[in-house]
Amino acid sequence: MRRPARQHTRQPIPGGTAVNRTATIVLTALAPISWGSTYAVTTEFLPPDRPLFTSLMRALPAGLALLAVARVLPKGAWWWKSAVLGALNIGAFFPLLFLSAYRLPGGMAAVVGSLGPLFVAGLAVLLLSERPSLRTLLTGIAAALGVTLVVLKAAGAFDLIGVAAAVGSSLSMSAGTVLTKRWGRPEGVGPLALTGWQLTAGGLLMAPLALAVEGAPPALDGTAVAGYLYLAVANTALAYWLWFRGIGLLSATQVTFLGPLSPLTAAVIGWAALGESLTPLQVAGMLLALTATIAGQLLPARKPLPAPTPAPEAPARVPVAR
Repeated sequence: MRRPARQHTRQPIPGGTAVNRTATIVLTALAPISWGSTYAVTTEFLPPDRPLFTSLMRALPAGLALLAVARVLPKGAWWWKSAVLGALNIGAFFPLLFLSAYRLPGGMAAVVGSLGPLFVAGLAVLLLSERPSLRTLLTGIAAALGVTLVVLKAAGAFDLIGVAAAVGSSLSMSAGTVLTKRWGRPEGVGPLALTGWQLTAGGLLMAPLALAVEGAPPALDGTAVAGYLYLAVANTALAYWLWFRGIGLLSATQVTFLGPLSPLTAAVIGWAALGESLTPLQVAGMLLALTATIAGQLLPARKPLPAPTPAPEAPARVPVAR
Protein backbone atom coordinates (compact mmCIF):
# COMPACT_ATOMS: atom_id res chain seq x y z
CA MET A 1 0.00 0.00 0.00
CA ARG A 2 1.39 3.36 -1.01
CA ARG A 3 2.14 5.71 1.88
CA PRO A 4 0.77 9.25 1.58
CA ALA A 5 3.33 11.96 0.91
CA ARG A 6 4.41 13.91 3.97
CA GLN A 7 3.18 17.48 3.96
CA HIS A 8 5.32 20.29 5.33
CA THR A 9 3.37 23.06 6.98
CA ARG A 10 4.48 26.31 8.53
CA GLN A 11 4.10 26.46 12.29
CA PRO A 12 1.50 29.12 13.12
CA ILE A 13 1.22 30.93 16.40
CA PRO A 14 -1.38 29.51 18.74
CA GLY A 15 -4.83 30.37 17.50
CA GLY A 16 -3.57 32.14 14.42
CA THR A 17 -2.17 31.71 10.92
CA ALA A 18 1.27 32.04 9.39
CA VAL A 19 0.34 35.60 8.44
CA ASN A 20 -0.48 36.36 12.07
CA ARG A 21 2.82 34.81 13.08
CA THR A 22 4.73 37.13 10.75
CA ALA A 23 2.79 40.12 12.05
CA THR A 24 3.60 39.05 15.62
CA ILE A 25 7.30 38.84 14.79
CA VAL A 26 7.25 42.30 13.21
CA LEU A 27 5.42 43.85 16.17
CA THR A 28 7.72 42.15 18.68
CA ALA A 29 10.73 43.37 16.71
CA LEU A 30 9.66 46.97 17.36
CA ALA A 31 10.68 46.50 21.00
CA PRO A 32 14.42 45.87 20.45
CA ILE A 33 14.44 48.49 17.68
CA SER A 34 13.13 50.99 20.22
CA TRP A 35 15.66 49.84 22.81
CA GLY A 36 18.43 50.56 20.34
CA SER A 37 17.75 54.27 20.85
CA THR A 38 18.29 54.00 24.63
CA TYR A 39 22.01 54.57 24.39
CA ALA A 40 21.81 57.74 22.32
CA VAL A 41 19.09 59.19 24.56
CA THR A 42 21.07 58.30 27.71
CA THR A 43 24.32 59.88 26.59
CA GLU A 44 22.86 62.93 24.84
CA PHE A 45 19.81 63.98 26.89
CA LEU A 46 20.05 62.63 30.43
CA PRO A 47 22.12 63.67 33.48
CA PRO A 48 25.53 61.96 33.47
CA ASP A 49 26.54 59.14 35.82
CA ARG A 50 23.07 58.41 37.19
CA PRO A 51 22.33 54.87 35.94
CA LEU A 52 20.15 53.90 38.93
CA PHE A 53 18.06 57.06 38.85
CA THR A 54 17.67 56.74 35.08
CA SER A 55 16.59 53.11 35.47
CA LEU A 56 14.07 54.10 38.13
CA MET A 57 12.60 56.91 36.03
CA ARG A 58 12.26 54.57 33.09
CA ALA A 59 10.54 51.74 34.96
CA LEU A 60 8.40 52.92 37.86
CA PRO A 61 6.30 55.65 36.16
CA ALA A 62 5.63 53.32 33.21
CA GLY A 63 4.68 50.47 35.52
CA LEU A 64 2.29 52.56 37.61
CA ALA A 65 0.67 53.95 34.45
CA LEU A 66 0.09 50.44 33.07
CA LEU A 67 -1.33 49.29 36.40
CA ALA A 68 -3.77 52.19 36.30
CA VAL A 69 -4.87 51.20 32.79
CA ALA A 70 -5.07 47.43 33.37
CA ARG A 71 -6.58 47.65 36.88
CA VAL A 72 -5.48 44.10 37.68
CA LEU A 73 -3.21 43.09 40.56
CA PRO A 74 -1.38 39.77 41.01
CA LYS A 75 -3.00 37.01 43.02
CA GLY A 76 -1.52 34.13 44.94
CA ALA A 77 1.82 32.88 43.65
CA TRP A 78 1.92 35.64 41.04
CA TRP A 79 3.00 38.13 43.71
CA TRP A 80 6.38 36.44 44.05
CA LYS A 81 6.56 35.42 40.40
CA SER A 82 6.03 39.04 39.35
CA ALA A 83 8.75 40.09 41.80
CA VAL A 84 11.21 37.57 40.36
CA LEU A 85 10.42 38.50 36.75
CA GLY A 86 10.52 42.19 37.64
CA ALA A 87 13.94 41.75 39.23
CA LEU A 88 15.37 39.90 36.21
CA ASN A 89 13.73 41.82 33.35
CA ILE A 90 13.77 45.24 35.00
CA GLY A 91 15.39 45.57 38.45
CA ALA A 92 18.75 44.05 37.51
CA PHE A 93 18.60 44.53 33.74
CA PHE A 94 18.05 48.30 33.70
CA PRO A 95 20.89 49.36 36.05
CA LEU A 96 23.37 47.09 34.28
CA LEU A 97 22.15 48.31 30.90
CA PHE A 98 22.55 51.98 31.79
CA LEU A 99 25.89 51.37 33.49
CA SER A 100 27.17 49.88 30.25
CA ALA A 101 25.60 52.73 28.27
CA TYR A 102 27.45 55.31 30.35
CA ARG A 103 30.81 53.54 30.02
CA LEU A 104 30.72 52.18 26.44
CA PRO A 105 30.04 53.63 22.99
CA GLY A 106 26.36 53.15 22.25
CA GLY A 107 26.58 50.71 19.38
CA MET A 108 29.16 48.57 21.15
CA ALA A 109 27.23 48.41 24.43
CA ALA A 110 24.11 47.19 22.63
CA VAL A 111 25.92 44.66 20.45
CA VAL A 112 27.02 42.75 23.55
CA GLY A 113 23.33 42.09 24.13
CA SER A 114 23.26 39.78 21.14
CA LEU A 115 24.86 37.15 23.36
CA GLY A 116 21.30 36.60 24.55
CA PRO A 117 20.47 33.71 22.15
CA LEU A 118 23.29 31.60 23.58
CA PHE A 119 22.20 32.38 27.14
CA VAL A 120 18.60 31.51 26.31
CA ALA A 121 19.63 28.24 24.62
CA GLY A 122 21.42 27.15 27.78
CA LEU A 123 18.74 28.31 30.19
CA ALA A 124 16.00 26.67 28.13
CA VAL A 125 17.61 23.30 28.80
CA LEU A 126 17.34 23.86 32.55
CA LEU A 127 14.00 25.67 32.77
CA LEU A 128 12.01 24.58 29.70
CA SER A 129 13.48 21.09 29.18
CA GLU A 130 14.19 22.00 25.57
CA ARG A 131 17.12 20.55 23.68
CA PRO A 132 18.78 23.22 21.49
CA SER A 133 19.21 22.09 17.91
CA LEU A 134 22.54 22.33 16.14
CA ARG A 135 21.10 25.09 13.92
CA THR A 136 20.14 27.07 17.02
CA LEU A 137 23.63 26.82 18.49
CA LEU A 138 25.30 27.72 15.19
CA THR A 139 23.00 30.69 14.74
CA GLY A 140 23.72 31.82 18.29
CA ILE A 141 27.46 31.46 17.70
CA ALA A 142 27.11 33.54 14.53
CA ALA A 143 25.46 36.31 16.57
CA ALA A 144 28.22 36.08 19.19
CA LEU A 145 30.84 36.27 16.43
CA GLY A 146 29.25 39.47 15.22
CA VAL A 147 29.61 40.79 18.77
CA THR A 148 33.27 39.81 18.84
CA LEU A 149 34.03 41.56 15.56
CA VAL A 150 32.68 44.82 16.91
CA VAL A 151 34.09 44.63 20.43
CA LEU A 152 37.60 43.54 19.51
CA LYS A 153 37.97 46.31 16.95
CA ALA A 154 37.05 48.92 19.53
CA ALA A 155 39.03 47.38 22.39
CA GLY A 156 40.63 50.69 23.33
CA ALA A 157 37.27 52.46 23.77
CA PHE A 158 35.79 50.54 26.71
CA ASP A 159 36.65 49.26 30.17
CA LEU A 160 36.02 45.91 31.80
CA ILE A 161 33.28 47.24 34.07
CA GLY A 162 31.25 48.41 31.08
CA VAL A 163 31.67 45.10 29.27
CA ALA A 164 30.78 43.11 32.40
CA ALA A 165 27.67 45.24 32.91
CA ALA A 166 26.59 44.70 29.30
CA VAL A 167 27.04 40.93 29.54
CA GLY A 168 25.26 40.87 32.91
CA SER A 169 22.30 42.79 31.53
CA SER A 170 22.00 40.32 28.65
CA LEU A 171 22.16 37.34 31.01
CA SER A 172 19.53 38.85 33.31
CA MET A 173 17.15 39.59 30.43
CA SER A 174 17.67 36.11 28.99
CA ALA A 175 16.77 34.46 32.30
CA GLY A 176 13.69 36.68 32.56
CA THR A 177 12.62 35.79 29.02
CA VAL A 178 12.88 32.04 29.65
CA LEU A 179 11.04 32.25 32.99
CA THR A 180 8.32 34.40 31.41
CA LYS A 181 7.85 31.69 28.80
CA ARG A 182 7.86 28.95 31.45
CA TRP A 183 5.30 30.60 33.74
CA GLY A 184 3.08 32.16 31.08
CA ARG A 185 0.30 34.39 32.39
CA PRO A 186 -2.58 33.81 34.81
CA GLU A 187 -5.86 32.96 33.13
CA GLY A 188 -7.70 36.10 32.07
CA VAL A 189 -4.64 38.35 32.49
CA GLY A 190 -3.24 40.05 29.39
CA PRO A 191 0.32 41.16 28.59
CA LEU A 192 -0.52 44.76 29.55
CA ALA A 193 -1.12 43.81 33.20
CA LEU A 194 1.88 41.44 33.27
CA THR A 195 4.09 44.23 31.94
CA GLY A 196 2.77 46.64 34.57
CA TRP A 197 3.45 44.14 37.36
CA GLN A 198 7.05 43.63 36.31
CA LEU A 199 7.86 47.29 35.70
CA THR A 200 6.38 48.27 39.06
CA ALA A 201 8.17 45.47 40.92
CA GLY A 202 11.47 46.31 39.26
CA GLY A 203 11.02 50.03 39.91
CA LEU A 204 10.24 49.49 43.60
CA LEU A 205 13.31 47.28 43.86
CA MET A 206 15.53 49.99 42.38
CA ALA A 207 14.10 52.94 44.35
CA PRO A 208 15.91 52.41 47.69
CA LEU A 209 19.09 51.35 45.89
CA ALA A 210 19.11 54.51 43.77
CA LEU A 211 18.58 56.69 46.84
CA ALA A 212 21.29 54.92 48.85
CA VAL A 213 23.93 54.86 46.11
CA GLU A 214 23.27 58.06 44.14
CA GLY A 215 21.55 60.25 46.72
CA ALA A 216 18.84 62.78 45.99
CA PRO A 217 17.51 63.10 42.41
CA PRO A 218 19.41 65.56 40.22
CA ALA A 219 17.95 68.81 38.92
CA LEU A 220 16.26 68.21 35.57
CA ASP A 221 16.04 70.62 32.65
CA GLY A 222 13.56 70.41 29.79
CA THR A 223 15.85 68.20 27.72
CA ALA A 224 16.20 65.64 30.52
CA VAL A 225 12.44 65.63 31.18
CA ALA A 226 11.78 64.97 27.50
CA GLY A 227 14.36 62.17 27.51
CA TYR A 228 12.83 60.49 30.55
CA LEU A 229 9.35 60.85 29.10
CA TYR A 230 10.43 59.14 25.90
CA LEU A 231 12.10 56.32 27.82
CA ALA A 232 9.09 55.75 30.06
CA VAL A 233 6.40 55.83 27.37
CA ALA A 234 7.74 54.59 24.02
CA ASN A 235 10.93 52.86 25.10
CA THR A 236 9.46 51.04 28.11
CA ALA A 237 5.66 50.90 28.50
CA LEU A 238 4.91 50.31 24.82
CA ALA A 239 8.05 48.35 23.96
CA TYR A 240 7.79 45.96 26.89
CA TRP A 241 4.11 45.36 26.26
CA LEU A 242 5.02 44.29 22.70
CA TRP A 243 7.91 42.19 24.03
CA PHE A 244 5.92 40.24 26.62
CA ARG A 245 3.06 39.84 24.16
CA GLY A 246 5.55 38.29 21.73
CA ILE A 247 6.93 35.94 24.37
CA GLY A 248 3.42 34.59 24.88
CA LEU A 249 2.90 33.90 21.16
CA LEU A 250 6.36 32.92 19.90
CA SER A 251 9.04 30.56 21.11
CA ALA A 252 11.72 31.85 23.48
CA THR A 253 14.30 31.25 20.74
CA GLN A 254 12.45 33.34 18.17
CA VAL A 255 12.01 36.20 20.62
CA THR A 256 15.60 36.29 21.80
CA PHE A 257 16.96 36.22 18.24
CA LEU A 258 15.22 39.55 17.70
CA GLY A 259 17.63 41.01 20.25
CA PRO A 260 20.39 41.86 17.72
CA LEU A 261 18.02 44.45 16.21
CA SER A 262 18.83 46.59 19.24
CA PRO A 263 22.59 46.80 18.54
CA LEU A 264 21.95 47.31 14.85
CA THR A 265 19.65 50.23 15.60
CA ALA A 266 22.09 51.66 18.14
CA ALA A 267 25.00 51.38 15.71
CA VAL A 268 23.06 53.11 12.94
CA ILE A 269 22.02 55.91 15.31
CA GLY A 270 25.58 56.25 16.60
CA TRP A 271 26.91 56.50 13.06
CA ALA A 272 24.20 58.76 11.64
CA ALA A 273 23.51 61.08 14.59
CA LEU A 274 26.46 60.88 17.01
CA GLY A 275 29.39 60.81 14.60
CA GLU A 276 30.62 57.36 15.68
CA SER A 277 32.71 55.63 13.06
CA LEU A 278 32.14 52.12 11.78
CA THR A 279 35.05 50.18 10.33
CA PRO A 280 34.53 47.52 7.65
CA LEU A 281 35.11 44.83 10.28
CA GLN A 282 32.42 46.30 12.50
CA VAL A 283 30.02 46.52 9.57
CA ALA A 284 30.69 42.85 8.87
CA GLY A 285 29.82 42.08 12.50
CA MET A 286 26.56 44.00 12.18
CA LEU A 287 25.62 42.13 9.02
CA LEU A 288 26.38 38.84 10.71
CA ALA A 289 24.14 39.79 13.64
CA LEU A 290 21.33 40.74 11.26
CA THR A 291 21.68 37.43 9.44
CA ALA A 292 21.45 35.59 12.76
CA THR A 293 18.29 37.56 13.60
CA ILE A 294 16.59 36.50 10.38
CA ALA A 295 17.78 32.90 10.68
CA GLY A 296 16.51 32.79 14.26
CA GLN A 297 12.94 33.31 13.05
CA LEU A 298 13.23 30.30 10.72
CA LEU A 299 14.54 27.85 13.31
CA PRO A 300 12.34 24.82 14.04
CA ALA A 301 10.87 24.37 17.48
CA ARG A 302 13.35 22.78 19.85
CA LYS A 303 12.68 19.24 20.97
CA PRO A 304 11.95 18.58 24.62
CA LEU A 305 14.53 16.61 26.50
CA PRO A 306 13.57 12.95 26.88
CA ALA A 307 11.90 12.14 30.15
CA PRO A 308 13.95 9.94 32.48
CA THR A 309 13.19 6.26 32.13
CA PRO A 310 11.13 5.18 35.11
CA ALA A 311 12.46 2.35 37.23
CA PRO A 312 10.75 -0.99 36.56
CA GLU A 313 7.96 -1.67 38.95
CA ALA A 314 8.37 -4.50 41.36
CA PRO A 315 5.99 -7.39 40.69
CA ALA A 316 2.92 -7.30 42.79
CA ARG A 317 3.08 -9.54 45.76
CA VAL A 318 0.41 -12.19 45.77
CA PRO A 319 -0.94 -12.74 49.22
CA VAL A 320 -0.46 -16.27 50.39
CA ALA A 321 -3.31 -17.90 52.19
CA ARG A 322 -2.40 -18.98 55.60
